[in-house]
Amino acid sequence: MLSMPKYLTASIGKKQIMALTGFGLVGFTLAHLLGNFLMFLGPDAFNMYGHKLTSNPLIYVAEAGLLGMFLAHIFLAAFLTLENKSARPVKYEMKVRTGRGETFASATMPYTGMILLVFVILHLINFKYGAHYETTVDDIVMRDLYKLVVEYFANIYYVVWYVIAMIALGIHTSHGVHSMFQSLGFNHPKYTPHLKTIALLYGLFVAVGFSSLAIFCYFQN
Repeated sequence: MLSMPKYLTASIGKKQIMALTGFGLVGFTLAHLLGNFLMFLGPDAFNMYGHKLTSNPLIYVAEAGLLGMFLAHIFLAAFLTLENKSARPVKYEMKVRTGRGETFASATMPYTGMILLVFVILHLINFKYGAHYETTVDDIVMRDLYKLVVEYFANIYYVVWYVIAMIALGIHTSHGVHSMFQSLGFNHPKYTPHLKTIALLYGLFVAVGFSSLAIFCYFQN
């Protein structure tokens, strides 16, 4: 049994903490996507959903926790990547694909991660801190997020960028969900193939789900 300081500095400790923060981010992503599906029901449903979230005083606690998980995940990902590179400074002259080990998703994790970092920053600038419109639903004055989102995606270049970022998210999470279970010790010959399938389907659902919202908004203009 490792002491807490040793656990936090050990490779397995960092991987497991990274897995736990990843699990939290995966949960947030799924909840965020399901909430955003209310766009398909019209402005009132989506704006009421956004109002209930932002007017809840616990939103600040949730945002602080989410920011903490996000920063910890990025830091640990960068640290472990550098640690792995320093452990094997000389690249192999040839990579032999055996059906096991590195996949496209795992090999591109640093790159899809960087795309997502840029995406999150721009997403906050354009939506959370974007233009402020107001509307009234059931006699309640609230921010018109529906108008903001539809207006943003009137630009086809923003739609293309969003879809590219969501493809990166799908690739990133498809590997992340699978490796998350491995890091936490859920690795068994009988169940691992099913976990890989679940991870792949989750990544596909996220990529297609978010992309469909951007495309839907584009055709509302």
